[in-house]
Amino acid sequence: MTDLAARKTILALVDIAVDSGARQEQACAVISMSVRTLQRWRKETDGDQRPGRVQQPRNRLDDVARQRILAVANSAEFGHLPPSQIVPRLADQGSFIGSESTFYRVLREANQVRHRSASRPAVERSKPRALSATQPNELYSWDITYLPTTIRGVHFYLYLFLDIYSRKIVGWQVYDEERSDFAAEVISDICAREKVRPGQVVLHSDNGSPMKGASMLATLQRLGVVPSLSRPAVSNDNPFSESVFKTLKYRSDYPERAFEHVSDARQWVSGFVDWYNNEHRHSAIRFVTPAQRHAGLDEEILRRRHVVYTEAKARHPYRWSKETRNWTPVTVVYLNPAKEPNRDCQRRAA
Repeated sequence: MTDLAARKTILALVDIAVDSGARQEQACAVISMSVRTLQRWRKETDGDQRPGRVQQPRNRLDDVARQRILAVANSAEFGHLPPSQIVPRLADQGSFIGSESTFYRVLREANQVRHRSASRPAVERSKPRALSATQPNELYSWDITYLPTTIRGVHFYLYLFLDIYSRKIVGWQVYDEERSDFAAEVISDICAREKVRPGQVVLHSDNGSPMKGASMLATLQRLGVVPSLSRPAVSNDNPFSESVFKTLKYRSDYPERAFEHVSDARQWVSGFVDWYNNEHRHSAIRFVTPAQRHAGLDEEILRRRHVVYTEAKARHPYRWSKETRNWTPVTVVYLNPAKEPNRDCQRRAA
């Protein structure tokens, strides 16, 4: 309800607008009021005569009932139980002081809705921080995948490290165990071979035990490599490693039979890595090879392709209804971006 003083102010403002040339309907629309309300206000010179009472539900609990519910919920007998367990137990004792929803409502208003059991409470996991790379050796991704052996239930493990910007496999090894110190050996070799400086590279991975093991974390700290972790059990947070593993296992020459010895697995993976880095034209980087992009040769290759297409269009313009194919180099690669990549995407994990 609007009091009399506020009504008079609004009526005066509408009158000023109308005197200035505005239509009454438009003036009312600006303040979200109907013309009929305005007309009624002009007739009711004494203001709104309706009683200004506040509605309250008839079944509203009084303070005594609320305090009783809180006392029961925090008692030694029921303090460790949720309302869904308290209410039936009270009924077994021949007592009813409130429904389950009433218990929850009273506890919520008292800021006492907490995890009450001995189990670990649920932890909300936020999406990993968005990262980006504008040149090689800035952002790596790594993971471990199984390779089958001739013994059921026993596997070899492929440790594979990928440069996200160039898509080059910068390091790999096959072992017969998942161990943090094995991963530490591979990343140490990569940093020495790629001449990685402290603070230069962010290394993203999932939450597996080798990724979070003491040996691996200590090695990363010594090398100055910044770790970045996915959410538990969310493979989409580490898409680049998952993608290269799918490429590996869907290769036409992937062995139909399991590997008998770890040396057999290493030999096959060595051939795959050579093909992937030096022959495979990767669709996400304008169909140049990862090795070419890692070495900075992709810009010249794409420039020459653009010239070829431009000359072809000049010779046969009727074959193109639009511009020629886009051979512009991909300058930024994002890892776990927001819905739309933006310039504020951080390149370094804090």
